[in-house]
This record gives sequence, structure tokens and C-alpha cells, in this order.
Amino acid sequence: MINWRVFQIEETPSTNILAKCGRPGDVFCADFQTAGRGRLDHKWLSTKGKNLMMSVVLDVSGNDPHEVATFPLVVGLAVITALKRYALDLKLKWPNDILASDKKLAGILCERNNDSLIAGIGVNILERSFPAEIAARATSLAILGAKTAICDVRDSILEEISRYYEIWSKDGFRSLWKHFVAIDYLKGREVQIFEQDDALPAAAGICSGIQENGTLLVNNVQIWAGEAHVKLG
Repeated sequence: MINWRVFQIEETPSTNILAKCGRPGDVFCADFQTAGRGRLDHKWLSTKGKNLMMSVVLDVSGNDPHEVATFPLVVGLAVITALKRYALDLKLKWPNDILASDKKLAGILCERNNDSLIAGIGVNILERSFPAEIAARATSLAILGAKTAICDVRDSILEEISRYYEIWSKDGFRSLWKHFVAIDYLKGREVQIFEQDDALPAAAGICSGIQENGTLLVNNVQIWAGEAHVKLG
């Protein structure tokens, strides 16, 4: 198991930026981020002191690059496992969103930094209102009726990351794949996959779900990275 070293900061542009100077096992948490972001440089909006914003540093020097590409999913599995203590109906929207009843509860942003991987994790915990632009698609543990402290959620997630990291490092993503069958939000849905904003979709059609190698299969096309948009109606 990983012996985590937790550093709590009142305010920072981004915990992922702090983590670039860290060592494997370091955890950087902040009460507030002035430039928090998700994938494709989307903003991560959060009220000061209401939610969990942390970045963990992990050693991936001995892992195959294709396996490293699957680790954001492993982090998602760890977050869901931890949060199921507070909310039961949780799904993973490939590659990095945790949903509760179709609304975003948590997000993940993983970045390679030399021989390390930085996993940035944001979880809405005590937030009860959101900015207008995300209010219809965001939720929190408090809104879901859970009563818990930010530090308790943090410690639960770190425990699960440590456990799954050990399995993944030894046996690879395939050894964990069976866990994704029950939490795969996109499987069976009609989707479009975009590799970047303002681009034509890289794939579109009925999603066959997360595969054993960590890709998403859409209309017989394997997708390694991108953002999934679910077709409504």
C-alpha cells in the first residue's frame, strides 16, 4: 500500500501544477483553485472550502505506455468504489467523469510528468448550488443526502487508489476490466466521440462500452482518447 504524504494548501492555481514538483506518494489538496481545469482545458468550478480538489503523484516508470493510458479509468474505478459509501447509483462516463443519476459528481484529469503520473481529482461534496452554466448537469454528495467531511472522502479515495494501483501495476488493466461492466455509463448509448473541441467526431454510433485494453468501442472503432457526447432524444 502507498504511504501517502498529504499537503493541504489554502489556494493555488491548480493542484496538478503543484504536483509537478512532487514525488510519488505526494498528495496536494487545496481549499480553492483559481485556474482549476478538466480535460480539453474545460474549467472546473468550485466554491472555496466546499469540495475536494486534490492531485496525487504515482510512479509509472516501470509501466508500459499503453497501460499508463488506462490509468485514468483505474482512478475512476477507485473514486466510484470510495464514493459508493455515500451514493449508490454511480457510473463512469468514459474517460473521466463520475455521474450520479446522469449528473456529474466528480471529474478526473491525469497528466504524465516524466516517470510519474499526476491524477487530479475533483469531487463535489458540500456544494448545494452551482453556476447557471452547469447547474442542470452537476450534483454533490450533499444534494444526494450524504453527510460527510471532505477529509473523510479524501482518505477513502486514497485508500482505493492505493489498492487498485497495486493490482494494476502487477497484472494490468485487464485484471480490473470486469469491474467496469457494471459502472459503464456509455455502453448501449448512441454517442459521438470528439478528440478536441470544434472538430468533427472521430467516431459516432452505438457504444459497445469499455474494452479489455481500456479503449472505448464505438461503431467498431476503438477510441483511445477523446470526449464522449451522448445523443439525446
